[in-house]
Formats: sequence, structure tokens, C-alpha cells
Amino acid sequence: MSVWRLFAILFIFGATSAAWAVLGGVTSMRTNSQSGKLRGEVDSLWGHNHIQRAPRFVWQRKTTREVRRGDALTLESVIVPTPHGPNSSNIDVALGIDQRLKGLMWYSLYDVELTGEWRYTHRDAPGLVEVTFDFPSADGIYDRFHFVIDGVDRAADVEPDNGRVALPMHMETGQSVSLTVAYRSRGRDTWRYQPANGVARLEDFNLSLRTDFADIDFPPRTMSPSDRARVDDGWQLNWAFDQVVTGHDIGMALPEKVQPGELATELSLSAPISLLFFFLVLFVLDRLRDIGMHPVNYAMLAGAFFAFHLLFSYSVDHLNVVAAFALASVVSLALVVSYLRLVVSARFAFVEATAIQLVYLVGFSLAHFWSGYTGLTVTVLSILTLFLLMQWTGRVDWNEALARKNLRPSPENP
Repeated sequence: MSVWRLFAILFIFGATSAAWAVLGGVTSMRTNSQSGKLRGEVDSLWGHNHIQRAPRFVWQRKTTREVRRGDALTLESVIVPTPHGPNSSNIDVALGIDQRLKGLMWYSLYDVELTGEWRYTHRDAPGLVEVTFDFPSADGIYDRFHFVIDGVDRAADVEPDNGRVALPMHMETGQSVSLTVAYRSRGRDTWRYQPANGVARLEDFNLSLRTDFADIDFPPRTMSPSDRARVDDGWQLNWAFDQVVTGHDIGMALPEKVQPGELATELSLSAPISLLFFFLVLFVLDRLRDIGMHPVNYAMLAGAFFAFHLLFSYSVDHLNVVAAFALASVVSLALVVSYLRLVVSARFAFVEATAIQLVYLVGFSLAHFWSGYTGLTVTVLSILTLFLLMQWTGRVDWNEALARKNLRPSPENP
């Protein structure tokens, strides 16, 4: 094999790698463009991440302060809002997942049903206490909303303002009040309950959360449940504390599907690795068997590899990920097998070439589905490839193999 043929194959590899880089960039731009446009539509329909804060019982404390009026200091009465948290909490939450595909992005949406019971005992001087409840999202939709104080539903007496409702009531020292809130709503990605703003002491605290999905995870800076149990298709999780001091929330991260746009981008950008190994193994077989493949043949095979990623990138937003992957794999395999059947032989095309392509195109691509194991999978396949090539070529005299002419016999010169 002459040096120019080696350079020609390297050029084909470089040109195909550049095409993959362009395809990956275009796919990434399509994904980001659709994500920015569709996220607003999804938020308008389903709402944002929910952060449900504990209700606050704000004592309107009366005090005096000095005020200078001219050259004289006078005392005037002022009201200082002093918030308190509940003395006991009992919250039930049910989360139901509803994942939706929009363009090249999957969105982890959920339905949430919350019923919370809180109790507060006023230990300060008698005065006005404002019972305040913040909704998790100011522009969300809250169906079947109830705002029950001491057994009386006061939902009709409160007017939402800036994402919250509040009801003032006079309380004596030692008087207790109970608050029950219930609603149904929708959110996206994560759900959180924030017991307090910062580090605080929680007393007589119970929160029960039920999911209809098994793949659960907890967002950063949230507490693990006190106990958990599998129920039907999901989990029953409980957080129970007699008394604890913490600054962490309680939350749930919804499971995420493989993002088609991100996957297509990753496959395109990592594709040169699979083509490099495919060319390497094919080149060794070419030299060992005196097949005599021309650089044009390598160019056609590179095109068949590129067709896999091109077809996957533009079909994955119309088909589910598995169907798009299967379609791209079958098309690429058919291109390679049908071509090498003509260039070399049917046996080589259906056996050796198919096996190599299944490992280095389909196998390498499948590794991206295994989150956290992609690098390890590629590393193992790379080491196995190196071992295989070392065993095949351990006794090859490469000076002789590379100097050999690979001319097919002609009828005039058999």
C-alpha cells in the first residue's frame, strides 16, 4: 500500500469527523432553540418547579421608636411584623408523573395533590396575628383550594396577592390555631417542601409523600426520608421528627428520560472514535487478507457511518428514541453490507463487516444510553480491540505487509 493511500484514508477520516462536528453543532443549536421556545409553553400549561413553603404566623408586634422632629426627639408607635413557624405539621403529598415529549426534549411533568395541617400556639403578647400561606408558584393553577382555620373553610374570605393568601386574627397569649390547606396543581422537574427560611427547629413534624413512579431521587440539600416502602408502582416515603434543627428542605426529583437532542449531539461528537476503530480493524483485515480496498471504498463506508447519525438526528424528534435508533442502525448496516458484498464478498460483508459495525457503531452508540457507564464501556471496548489487533498482527512483518502491492489479477495477467 502506497503512502498516498494512507494519507487518503486519514483525510477521509478527518473530513468525516469535521462533518460530525458540524452535525453535532447544528443538533445542539436545534435543541437549544426548541428548548427555549417550548419551555415557556410547557411552563404556561404545567407551571414551574414547586417549592411549597410552610405557612407563617406573623405577629404584628407593637413597639415604639424614637423619631427626631426638628430639634426634639419624640416616641411614636410602630408595628413590627414578627413571623413564627408552626408548632406542629402534618402534610400528605401525592405525586403523579406525566412525562411529555416536545420537539427534541422530554419534560418531567407531574400532578401534585397536597393536604397540610399545621398548628400554632401564640406565646407572645396578645395582638393581631396574620395567618399567611405562600403558594409554590405565583402563576400556578390550584384546583380544589381549601383554606381552613379552626375547622372553618375561609377560602372565600382571602384574596390571593403576589402568590400568597393571608388572614388576620386576634390571638391571646397561649391561644392555639389550626390551619388546613389543600389543593391540586401541576409542576415540573422537582417538588420541594421548605419547612423554614434558613436553619430552624421543627417540632412534631410529619410529612408523607407517595409517588406513582419507582425511579426516585432527592434534590441537593434535602433530607432523606425516615422510612420508605414500595407500594404498587411507586414509593411511600415518610419524614417524621419529634424535634430537629435543620436548614434542609424535603423534596423529590422526578425521573428523567434520555433527552433525544442531547443524545443525538453526543453521538455525533463521539462518532469519530467509533469510525477510527472501524477503519483500524478493517485496515488490518485488508492487509492480512490482501483484499486491496481503495480509499474510495473507505469514503463510502464513512458515508454509511455518517448516515446513521444524520438519520437519527432528524428522526428522533418524530419517533421515540428506541425506534429512531433502530431505524438508523438498520439503514447504516444495510448500506455497509450491501456495499461490501459487491466490493469484497458476501461472506465478508455479512460476517466480519457486520460484526465490526455492530460493535463499533451500534455498540459504541448504545453505551451513551447507560448514564455513568459510557466512558467505562468505551474503555473496555477499546482495550478489547487493542488485544484483538495485537493477537492478529503479532507475527506480521509490517515492512513486508505495507510494501506489498494489492493489485487484482487481470484476465491478461492472471
